[in-house]
Amino acid sequence: MARGLNKVMIIGNLGRDPEMRYTPNGTPVTSFSVAVGRSWTTPDGERKEATEWFNVVAWRELAEICNQHLRKGGRVYIEGSLQTRSWEDQNHQRHFRTEVVADQMIMLDGKRRDGREGSHGSDRDSANAGNWD
Repeated sequence: MARGLNKVMIIGNLGRDPEMRYTPNGTPVTSFSVAVGRSWTTPDGERKEATEWFNVVAWRELAEICNQHLRKGGRVYIEGSLQTRSWEDQNHQRHFRTEVVADQMIMLDGKRRDGREGSHGSDRDSANAGNWD
């Protein structure tokens, strides 16, 4: 099979505070939602707006950083890939969820919770990680 490309870049605002949990083997994972607004003009000249919501997941070091420094309403740039997972509930109903698995995160509202500016990438792409000092 030929190699493909799965790359996502979004800029938006956090819809809720991040939630961090740990996998059974102790790996941190943080999830949050990002609202991305878009606008367009219809053929009649009417201006329309819509908001797309993206579920974002960050792992390991980036998960810890997102949990510590992001907050609801904050503006953020997320770069990563799309991943769809599925599971079966207690009623044997199949569910699917598509998420952005974050590799990079840049806070665009200028300040982290501790008042410092910063951006960060995951350990998978440390060459592109932002400077935290």
